[in-house]
Amino acid sequence: MGAHGSSLDEVLAEDMHHWYNKFMKESPSGLITLFELKTMLQMQGMTEEANGYVDQVFVTFDMDGDGYIDFVEYIAAVSLLLKGEINQKLKWYFKLFDQDGNGKIDRDEMETIFKAIQDITRSYDIPPDDIVSLIYEKIDINNEGELTLEEFITGAKEHPDIMEMLTKMMDLTHVLEIIVNGQQKKE
Repeated sequence: MGAHGSSLDEVLAEDMHHWYNKFMKESPSGLITLFELKTMLQMQGMTEEANGYVDQVFVTFDMDGDGYIDFVEYIAAVSLLLKGEINQKLKWYFKLFDQDGNGKIDRDEMETIFKAIQDITRSYDIPPDDIVSLIYEKIDINNEGELTLEEFITGAKEHPDIMEMLTKMMDLTHVLEIIVNGQQKKE
């Protein structure tokens, strides 16, 4: 299939009508529920952390909070993830990490998301607690064990290694490809 980006770039180059047809083929009702998203992503048998991560992704894509991802929300999410400005992406990452919605990310929230990502991608190169320790060591300027949105954005931008790690770990290209291309077995 080639690199992840190439097929999505081709999809983005297609007209909106074609995008809409693909979306409607996968979700004839015009709405994707959390259950349908998990089915598309073949989440059966995944860990509790992985399921929680997908729940959190769903909530952040469901911009109006109605319990469904409609076509407009889907296109907005795709656009943000693939073409969004760095500040927009960092704000989205922050929202994804801030599981309790208190406006701060604590170490446990971040570690839970990284564990879930590793469970989904089956990539366990660096232990999540090591990743979190590195991030907090570099960007938790107050040493409080939690990050505000401002600390998170500023810290990520000031540390290219952190930004690269976040970008790689938070890449949802594979999720978007599954949704766009339908359920296809991995080779």
